Amino acid sequence: MSRSERSPLLLAGLLATAGVAHFASPRQFDAIVPRSLPGTPRTWTYASGVAELALAAGIAAPRTRKPAALAAAALFVGVFPANVKMAVDWRHRPAPLKAAALGRLPLQIPLVLWARSVARGGEGRS
Repeated sequence: MSRSERSPLLLAGLLATAGVAHFASPRQFDAIVPRSLPGTPRTWTYASGVAELALAAGIAAPRTRKPAALAAAALFVGVFPANVKMAVDWRHRPAPLKAAALGRLPLQIPLVLWARSVARGGEGRS
């Protein structure tokens, strides 16, 4: 399997893992939901988990890969405020935790670029 064939599957795997984590350990995600959003943090945690699982399935299937990968890029942009909230909330935590929270911020850029790259090559074979 070539690198270009593995890339969509790796992105789908990342999204599926993140989606499952939203249900397996929702409290950690609840804590980073911006307070300005309506509803409960748990609703947003579960909704984002469902979205990640749906996007993973869409990216894994060649016929839906392109729109799902574009939607994943949008999701990575959309969750950026949660990462900012985490970085702010964790600014007084021990250095390794603070570094992890801060490290999530620039990580969004390669994730968006990766999803866009998958979308560009994402039509695949049926």
